[in-house]
Amino acid sequence: MRSPLPRAVLTRLETGRVVVLSVLLGGLVGGLCILLRLALDELLRLGAQITGYAPPGTPGEGGLLMAFGTALPWGLLALPLVGAAYAWLLPAKSGDPLTQLVRGYHARGQWPGLAIQVRTLAGTLLGYGAGLLVGRDSAFTMVGQLGTRLLGRVTRLDSVEIRTLTLAGAAAALGAVLHAPLAAAVLIAEVLYRRFEFEFEVLMPCVLASVAAYAVYGLAFGFQPLFSIADVQAPSAAQFLEVMGIILAVTLLGWLSLFAFRAIPEQWSDGQLRPVLGAVFGLLTAAVAWAGTAELGNFGTVGTPAVLGDGTGWVQLGASGFLGSEALGGGLWRWLLLALGARIAFGGGVLPSVGIGGVLGAGLGSVLGVDSAVAALVGMVAFVTVTLNVPVAAALLAVAWGGDAILPVALLTAGLAHALSGESGLVPGQARSRAASAVHAGATVPLLPEGVRFIPRRMAGAPATPFDAPKPDDAPDAENMPSPTPAERELYRRGVPPSWRGARLSILSLPPGVEVVGIVRDGTVRLPRPELLLTTDDELVFLARPDAYAALEGVLRLPGA
Repeated sequence: MRSPLPRAVLTRLETGRVVVLSVLLGGLVGGLCILLRLALDELLRLGAQITGYAPPGTPGEGGLLMAFGTALPWGLLALPLVGAAYAWLLPAKSGDPLTQLVRGYHARGQWPGLAIQVRTLAGTLLGYGAGLLVGRDSAFTMVGQLGTRLLGRVTRLDSVEIRTLTLAGAAAALGAVLHAPLAAAVLIAEVLYRRFEFEFEVLMPCVLASVAAYAVYGLAFGFQPLFSIADVQAPSAAQFLEVMGIILAVTLLGWLSLFAFRAIPEQWSDGQLRPVLGAVFGLLTAAVAWAGTAELGNFGTVGTPAVLGDGTGWVQLGASGFLGSEALGGGLWRWLLLALGARIAFGGGVLPSVGIGGVLGAGLGSVLGVDSAVAALVGMVAFVTVTLNVPVAAALLAVAWGGDAILPVALLTAGLAHALSGESGLVPGQARSRAASAVHAGATVPLLPEGVRFIPRRMAGAPATPFDAPKPDDAPDAENMPSPTPAERELYRRGVPPSWRGARLSILSLPPGVEVVGIVRDGTVRLPRPELLLTTDDELVFLARPDAYAALEGVLRLPGA
């Protein structure tokens, strides 16, 4: 039914709906993250019993600032099995949770099905619990996406709302685990593109959901930052060259990891070889960890058990001044594992890059005489910027964890690292720019709810488009189709809205510029006779201007419409 309210009022109501849904989603995801943290803590205890080694944790997530135990050779033999299972559970076409999020958004909300998402969550839990290079944030990112699915089961969401709220759910979960809700919201809006561009339309829903989730999560576990770094001061002008040395060195290592990622053929990580490569990666991790506990003749200990886990606990130790130049060795081993394992989804997400960059920065700071906290934060910002293409979010994370005094050097680090590293990254689904994203292709066509089809005007001389033809997005020449202007009328096909079921066509009130030209029933198109009663299985065919049809959909999205 046509609403008597002015369009400006309808726009405010639609915006208010997104606001309410974002806050509700944030609260829901915050509750799910509480359960997830309890499960992760139990998995870490079980993993430590198997491998004999428990890496340090972060204060914000209840971790202890010391490592426990010695890596057991027989326990480490479980890592190849876990690596194979992880690679099998995360399909190559989907990737890690952050890659799934980015790819699905640019595919206009075509995320993997529920079964694949559950498999991905199981794989990240298994890999993180065993101590492989899997970030704690990966499981949270997937839980945020599943939270949006759960919300969609209890309320009606159109395709635009699903895309927006899926990003908001991921931002909510990241805000909880990173203890930095604003930085997490910016990260989600920024990580979609390789260039310095943002999806500003989703930023506020991400902020609202992230803040709400952190509020719920903090009620259970407290509101302290992820890292406990006190009294961080900006480096003096006399140390400018040393700080620049850390920035350039970590940026170079980050760029080399991207080069190694691109050098490994993609087909190697597909098909039946993928679990085998996962097992090889687990074996390599076990070998490095075991080599840190055994004397190898004149070489001493070559490896280090510090490669187990996502490395954030070692960043805390490095920033607190408990690590010396030996942190460089642990950071380089982690860097090597990332370079070799990124193709099979190891090291994806945020915290593995934080762990590598922070430990490398702390080690370089010890060598160059730079404050350990500043060096760790600078290294973290540089490495995260290079691997994820999120310079603003990386700087905001440094501020959330180290205080406002680190902001100038964080911005300098992020800007320089992004300028030097180019547009490559470890998130395969990133679009080059907004113009290259399918979400923004043909921006003059209104964004339609799920199940609504747009049939574009055919080009002169081109064969006619069958009414039941595949979606334009599936056609090879869809991107060459001209977008309709607001003055042209186009065909739209959608299911009967719930409030219209059982009504006669004659009583429908439509916006100006919209008319019903056909009814699809039992596979045939019928003329729209005024006395025809609409049923649940019917589909309506509208002839409308794009702006007029967008107004109709806006009315139908209102509660009770």
